Amino acid sequence: MIDLKKLNTENRNSFTMNIDTKDTFTICRIINNEDKKVADAVEKILPAIAAAIDNIVDKLKKGGRLFYLGAGTSGRLGILDAAECPPTYSISPQLVQGIIAGGKEAVFKAQEGAEDNKKSAEDDLKAKAFSSDDVLVGLAASGRTPYVIGGLKYARGIGATTISAACCSNSAIARYADFPLEMITGPEVITGSTRMKAGTAQKMLLNMLSTAVMIKLGKVYQNLMVDVHVSNLKLQERAVRIIMAATDVSYESAVELLKKTNGRVKLAIVMHLTGADMPQAQKLLACSNDSIRQIQTDIGKVKQCSN
Repeated sequence: MIDLKKLNTENRNSFTMNIDTKDTFTICRIINNEDKKVADAVEKILPAIAAAIDNIVDKLKKGGRLFYLGAGTSGRLGILDAAECPPTYSISPQLVQGIIAGGKEAVFKAQEGAEDNKKSAEDDLKAKAFSSDDVLVGLAASGRTPYVIGGLKYARGIGATTISAACCSNSAIARYADFPLEMITGPEVITGSTRMKAGTAQKMLLNMLSTAVMIKLGKVYQNLMVDVHVSNLKLQERAVRIIMAATDVSYESAVELLKKTNGRVKLAIVMHLTGADMPQAQKLLACSNDSIRQIQTDIGKVKQCSN
């Protein structure tokens, strides 16, 4: 028997007890007021989030990978964040991956009972050749999902870094995490509907994790996504605008730079800022941890390395 009374996410919300009697605008206002509490819940654990991010960056720089693991809404959010990383930052789809209880079918349709199977999480991680070099983020709004517990327990057992993300205090998954992250979002508008505030908190956390990691890996210059993968007309236009913003060149010049580099925005920016040709600009990036900022900060050292 599971005692749901002990879970913050399962308690009744005193501010929404009679929401079914309200007009539509008031319902929206109530939901909005509750949503405002989510950012505060995330803010309270920013130091812990930052520490987790630094560990992820260190692991990825050494050749590791980042995995999100969850069931239901939590699993879908992890898959969503992982799927957005390759087009935004031109990384391999293998670098950041999402795993959901019940497999691909569970992304679109609930797979009853999948979240209760601890062993299947271990099997899913083994299928990805998950190792001690990698990082596992276990996502569970309730903090007690057996599938996530199984995954974190296995990951910790083989020496991988483990991070838990729950929306209640003293969560079960925290016991298996090197970095336990608990965002206390409180009772939901509709009792137990953790796709709402808890889901929003998890989305905010995932946005922060992946974005900060990519910034630290040199995938962002100023506030520009300089490693964007130019795969359609919209992104081609965005790429041109990014080059213009980073270099102050004209639209026509940015288009020409993008053509010269076969759509590689970062390379185009480095060529313009340093006056290097494409092979030399590639060497500069290789000697600067793929960072435009590092090239600008210590151009002499970088050039010496690239000669």
